[in-house]
Amino acid sequence: MLKRYLQLENELDSSIFLFGARQTGKSTIMRAQLENAVYIDLLDTELLMRFRSNPSLLYQMLHDKDASTVVVIDEIPEVPELLNEVHRLISEKGIKFVLCGSSARKLKRKGYNTLGGRAYPCYFFPLVSAEIPDFDLNKALLHGLIPSHYFAKNPRRLLTAYIDIYLKEEIIQESIVRQLGSFQRFLEVAALSNGEMINYSNIATDCGIKTHTIRAYFDILEDTLIGYRIPAYSKVIKRRLVHAPKFYFFDVALPHYLLNRTSLTQGTIEYGHAFEHFIIQELVAYIGYNHKTEKLSYWRTQTGVEVDAVIGDAKVAIEIKSTDNIQNKHLKGLKSFVSDYPTAQPIIVSLDKISRKIEGIEVYYVNDFLSALWQGKIF
Repeated sequence: MLKRYLQLENELDSSIFLFGARQTGKSTIMRAQLENAVYIDLLDTELLMRFRSNPSLLYQMLHDKDASTVVVIDEIPEVPELLNEVHRLISEKGIKFVLCGSSARKLKRKGYNTLGGRAYPCYFFPLVSAEIPDFDLNKALLHGLIPSHYFAKNPRRLLTAYIDIYLKEEIIQESIVRQLGSFQRFLEVAALSNGEMINYSNIATDCGIKTHTIRAYFDILEDTLIGYRIPAYSKVIKRRLVHAPKFYFFDVALPHYLLNRTSLTQGTIEYGHAFEHFIIQELVAYIGYNHKTEKLSYWRTQTGVEVDAVIGDAKVAIEIKSTDNIQNKHLKGLKSFVSDYPTAQPIIVSLDKISRKIEGIEVYYVNDFLSALWQGKIF
């Protein structure tokens, strides 16, 4: 079994909500790392039905446990009424809970008890490079980093099933979207827009859907952890800046399936987009796992000068290039950024195997960057 970066025992100063997209390995890590916990699996139909009909069974089951007890409830959004009993057990007994799910949408939408600060959110991600022995970049870019997909012999078949299951379980069963066909069209257009600035009006026109519906669809993708928006860095020094967010699917392979892309060739635009997406995916996971206070954003001027990733308040600026030969022309965005924010640490990540410094800019070969990132040497 792979050793995952997240160590749950280090998170249990209090109870936690463990959220992560489907098939990222939440159930596996909980069973592996919390062997002595009381485990309640709401994918067990009999348990599910009993707790739905009588949530107070949870209190009856656990009221005699002491404060050293850890209780895992897998798929807590399936019976959110249990949260009242969880609240009571935390308050009265000091029991710690790991409350797991692939979506917080049910809890948000219906106003269920979210425990009033007695449990904090913890997010679980697809595999990261530091977790994989003999990590294969090109395999990751094409197959993605959902564990079963990265190691599969036929990952495309699994991707097909993944999208179908997502549409059925997260969209149809929750009755989030009335017109599934329009949502399917939206997903395809969102895949085309992956890693790009979001223009809600243009996407609405392409889909034949109202703009406010498109905004709601992006909210759905975020709430169900299928994607996230990266805001634009907005601290203005000299230049007029773009303020529209960018959108990325949670795993680099999802746009490939939605766009019927079966291969990637280094040097193509598609490869470059996938490479950028992968680095952003690693940054998002690193920030999430390490509870970093620095936010991730991107920077773009009205004239089109851009930096792909900005960490915190211009603490680090990262440009991502899939070229294997970094030249001065690739440094334009970082030079412009540093001229406005001179205290920033400028970094370029690429396929150029010679890591070095050019005019004060750290040039990292991708493997060197990933190693430094997960050792905490970037920020």
